[in-house]
Amino acid sequence: MIRKFDFLVIGGGVAGMSFALKVANSGKGKVALVCKTTLDETNTSKAQGGIASVTNLKVDNFEKHIEDTMIAGDFISDRNAVEHVVRNAPKAIDDLVKWGVNFDKTPEGQFDLHREGGHSEFRILHHKDDTGFEIQRGLMNAVRTNKNITVLENHFAVEIITQHHLGIEVTRKTPDIECYGAYILDPDTHKIDTFLSRVTLMATGGTGAVYATTSNPNIATGDGIAMVYRAKGTVKDMEFVQFHPTVLYNPAETHPAFLITEAMRGYGGVLRLPNGEEFMQKYDKRLSLAPRDIVARAIDREMKLHGLNHVCLDVTHKDAEETKKHFPHIYAKCLTIGVDITKEYIPVCPSAHYMCGGIKVDLNGESSIHRLYAVGECSCTGLHGGNRLASNSLIEAVVYAKSAAEHAVRVIDDYQFNDKVPEWNDEGTMSNEEKVLIAQDEREVGQIMSNYVGIVRSDLRLHRAWKRLDLLYEETEELFKRVKATRDICELRNIINVGYLITRQAIERKESRGLHYTVDYPKHAYDL
Repeated sequence: MIRKFDFLVIGGGVAGMSFALKVANSGKGKVALVCKTTLDETNTSKAQGGIASVTNLKVDNFEKHIEDTMIAGDFISDRNAVEHVVRNAPKAIDDLVKWGVNFDKTPEGQFDLHREGGHSEFRILHHKDDTGFEIQRGLMNAVRTNKNITVLENHFAVEIITQHHLGIEVTRKTPDIECYGAYILDPDTHKIDTFLSRVTLMATGGTGAVYATTSNPNIATGDGIAMVYRAKGTVKDMEFVQFHPTVLYNPAETHPAFLITEAMRGYGGVLRLPNGEEFMQKYDKRLSLAPRDIVARAIDREMKLHGLNHVCLDVTHKDAEETKKHFPHIYAKCLTIGVDITKEYIPVCPSAHYMCGGIKVDLNGESSIHRLYAVGECSCTGLHGGNRLASNSLIEAVVYAKSAAEHAVRVIDDYQFNDKVPEWNDEGTMSNEEKVLIAQDEREVGQIMSNYVGIVRSDLRLHRAWKRLDLLYEETEELFKRVKATRDICELRNIINVGYLITRQAIERKESRGLHYTVDYPKHAYDL
């Protein structure tokens, strides 16, 4: 089946929905919003801490937020991108509020601002400890009631369509690659339909499921990054994988692990060993409020030094009722494993959390492939550099969604549907034996990435990972060519592609910088 939409949006988090709402009201045509599960199952909805924006001008300003971002990113960040996000953040907050998102306020009616690691001021807007869920709720309501947006849940994007599918050779040196839409798997018919579009947006989220333990939902398999890479688009900074320092240590629940928001350290939480000893003073003068890369490496080191499975986060010195009020979901979750956080330490450990790299885009959110934009965690705007500053990701998604939408609306009349695109060849069958192979290979990728391409790396580990992933790649591509395409086999292809990109770009960076730490090129004074 061939379907036509002026705007094709792949991904249903804050990035995809913000873009869809902007272009839907432009009068420039129909919008399809495609997501591989349901709208409420995204990385956005799992974000607890908040969204960063300068709103209290009495003590805060854009320059402080810009400097905090540059410092956290180890000065790899693109300053133009940083300024673009920071200066446009207040308007993005206004958009969210207009779309029905509620942020906590003080009795005086001002935003109740939190402070998180790496921020010099209180500038984190939030909704209790489920800010992402509240943003997702507000945007979902707005999207579902917009008559110009067709929402297609449980639809899986297999590949984006370029000249390659017209029989034209496309390489990484081809200067004018164009995107004409995408091949998308329909869950009801089990057929792959051809979606033609004049403009396509990739908003497929992160890559956490590439690792054995992650705070991300299982759907975070890096689909957009892998699709664009296969289409010969530019992918950048993949070595910078952010490991959240504090997810709840619970061996029975590793994928996704439950996030203990950084706001809890901003609230006054103190990192300790299980015996009560503090340790962050050995690593950074900012103690428990140091940026995430420093905190994650410090925890990793302490766990290895003492043979621990976890360290602890202590908020027992805080007022119990205030703790329950600010962190109701964390309080309830910890009770399920027998921990009352008002009286006991929270067991925590690092876990794969956020991808700072991705599909390289300009200030308009446009990728190296014409007519293709990328926004949100799958994109690399240059904002995060070597390490994402806490709560900068949600605001980046909203700001760049607006920039991409405005640019797409300006240029869409220059683009036409390409009616020469062939339909997908869906020959092949899938046996139960092959499904077992896919599940086994997914587990193997996770183990390879966690063991060899984790918080602390070395040339030996990285090259070992590369060899293992290369073998899995060859086996999976051979399987893909002879079976009917399913979501399982496509996701396996994607996590192998993403794992390869992370590993290769980590090998290419001959230094320790930001989130990329290698013992062969150490930068820090303490030896991890």
